[in-house]
Amino acid sequence: MKISARTRARRLAMQGLYEWQVAQNSIRNIETQFLIDKDMKNVDTAYFRELLSKVAELVDELDAYITPHLDRGLDEVDPVECAVLRLGAYELANRMDIPYRVVINEAVELAKTFGADQGHKYVNGIMDKMASQLRQAEVKARTARKS
Repeated sequence: MKISARTRARRLAMQGLYEWQVAQNSIRNIETQFLIDKDMKNVDTAYFRELLSKVAELVDELDAYITPHLDRGLDEVDPVECAVLRLGAYELANRMDIPYRVVINEAVELAKTFGADQGHKYVNGIMDKMASQLRQAEVKARTARKS
């Protein structure tokens, strides 16, 4: 299966956000390091940069979208899953050009690849709830088409 340039950008951005959360390195340093050390061939570099910088910049707003749907404190969520949820919340809230089902699917795949065993199920549940909140019209339209 061919992995899209945008999916590769999400993967690298999620890894960078994980590092930012855990090691508390600056976003600028992480971005520079990734551009030097990682294979950026076939990566949507502009999207990688957008995700990394905007998620960090809007972290409080994104956390406010996520927190009401959690069964525990955000600080108790696995760091990988937290990075995935923040990235997904950013896309749901700010990238209306990407269908919400694509955003959810990409988040679930990131959690499957990098997260804890069964963490993708947790991410899927939270993403579904955020989509219903942040993409209400789009979710309703899809639901209406299915019935």
